[in-house]
Amino acid sequence: MKALSLKQPWAELILQGKKTIETRTWKTSFRGKFLIHASKTPNKAAMAAFGFADLPYGCIVGEASITDIKTYDTKTAWDEDADRHLALSEWTKKRYGYLLKDVKRITPKPLKGKLNFFEVEW
Repeated sequence: MKALSLKQPWAELILQGKKTIETRTWKTSFRGKFLIHASKTPNKAAMAAFGFADLPYGCIVGEASITDIKTYDTKTAWDEDADRHLALSEWTKKRYGYLLKDVKRITPKPLKGKLNFFEVEW
């Protein structure tokens, strides 16, 4: 099964249903179910901004499905989805939003993450 690493608190915000679009600088043709991996290193500024002190790191924490990809060609489009992607960074050219559905929290399972989508025996 495919997995994707996200820094905390982004993984947690997806699990809570507050973040329904995961943004990346690269496009993917992948659609379907994947595992959410909380990377070993959190985004400390985002942890503080969203009021989190401690979350699981270096483990699989959930699963979700990518149903579609949205291309953010303009800052206006980026800003219109701000409450769904929750990115603290400013818009830059070549941003893509992975539209997420069917999110499910699972008991954390330790796992070393990788870049991009990576295969996990599940």
